[in-house]
Amino acid sequence: MNLLRALATVSSLTMVSRVLGYARDFFIARIFGASLATDAFFVAFKIPNLLRRMFAEGAFSQAFVPILAGYRNANSPEDTKAMVDSVSTLLFLALVVTAALGMATAPIIVYVTAPGFAADPEKFALTVELLRITFPYIVFISLVALAAGVLNTWNRFSVPAITPALLNVSFIVGAAFLAPYFDPPVMVLAWAVFIGGVLQLAFQVPFLARLGLLPRWRLDLSHPGLRRILVLMVPAAFGVSVGQISLLINQVFASFLQTGSVSWLYYADRLMELPAGVLGVAVGTILLPSLSKYNAQANHEEYARLLDWGLRITVLLAVPSAAGLAVLSLPLITSLFHYGRFGAEDVWMTRQALVAYSVGLVGLIAVKILAPGFYARQNVVTPVKIGVLTLFVTQAMNFAFIGPLKHAGLALAIGLGACLNAVLLYRGLRRSGAYRPVPGWAAFFLKIAISVTGMVLVLWFAMGSAHWWLAAGWERKIPSVIGLVILGAATYGGCLFAFGFRPRDFSRRAAA
Repeated sequence: MNLLRALATVSSLTMVSRVLGYARDFFIARIFGASLATDAFFVAFKIPNLLRRMFAEGAFSQAFVPILAGYRNANSPEDTKAMVDSVSTLLFLALVVTAALGMATAPIIVYVTAPGFAADPEKFALTVELLRITFPYIVFISLVALAAGVLNTWNRFSVPAITPALLNVSFIVGAAFLAPYFDPPVMVLAWAVFIGGVLQLAFQVPFLARLGLLPRWRLDLSHPGLRRILVLMVPAAFGVSVGQISLLINQVFASFLQTGSVSWLYYADRLMELPAGVLGVAVGTILLPSLSKYNAQANHEEYARLLDWGLRITVLLAVPSAAGLAVLSLPLITSLFHYGRFGAEDVWMTRQALVAYSVGLVGLIAVKILAPGFYARQNVVTPVKIGVLTLFVTQAMNFAFIGPLKHAGLALAIGLGACLNAVLLYRGLRRSGAYRPVPGWAAFFLKIAISVTGMVLVLWFAMGSAHWWLAAGWERKIPSVIGLVILGAATYGGCLFAFGFRPRDFSRRAAA
């Protein structure tokens, strides 16, 4: 399999999901604005979402995929299927218990994660009710992550990439058509999360069955593969938790700021998640199985070359994405969200957070490329140590920035923390000898820097005044912002072409 083609496929399908995600946010912003109700929902949704990132797509996937790839490489299909069955059964039992505990202790969870809400009984009670509806989502989405790990290991990248779109479809249908039937209307968003989780899991089942890997009940706690995964998951869970704890602490800080702060950070984060998902998650997804296979084969040369390929792709696409988000922050926010109850102040406040987030976008994406370099080697201790240091530094920056910059300071701390994390991971891979850069990086960096500078200058002079973007209707803003994105991409691509860059230069085969 050509990894560049796989990346294009996964990125395109992820883009479909992200576009639907912006459509969902358009409806949420238009119908609910940045209000008490949205603050309550975003806090309630963030809890199961954090657990998803920490355990499902985080610690579990990082432990499961390398072991599964090794099993597939060294054992019979029957042994591999037995391991998948054992892991699936134990995971399901653990998830059911977690969901039940989460629903039972919802008031405590809300008080711990958003203590500022306790001063407003209505806001607090609404958040608790929403959390009890959304918490079971962790069951469905974790099983989706297991299915995605299996499919990705068998190089079936397309299905997991398009699966998240179903959650956004659930949100859009609920917000656009069903909100008036709920009291309060924001309750429809919580039920959309629940239904979206069911749809995502149901969608992947037939594809697992086609591979003959649909899990069956098998509780075998003595299975060596299961035991190895559990051993790796403990430090991996801690390591992934560090980053998510940082986001959770940010939410605690934001809950004490003025009403709307949680929502402004959410909308800015949604815009930042487009390149982070389309590029970072996509590259990380296709890298981990091949890196794991090269490690199982002790092919260190190809392992290092694959990491170098991932880093070059990251620099090539993440640097212009970060610059584009910062320059086009106002056009993007007004085009996507400035409707209905989402007013001009919400636009400017969200813009502050987005510009701050963009500072760390390259680091955020690089972490998703560098961390699999450790996980594929079944080394989770080093990322944990780096994560702990990053957590302390990020919180120190929170205290330093929140006074003068308010909610934007929280976003800036997350971005700078991600950059520190990436630098330390890179240094760790170099020191261990796992990664050796392929020659030519200096010239590569210089050409990227000149191309990005040209793109920024063109966009800056082409985008027009803030007044126009705040006053124009959607029928004028949407085509205009699409035109700016195309203009920026064409300028950057033209500069790269002039420097001699060609798509074939980045072609790369997956591990057999």
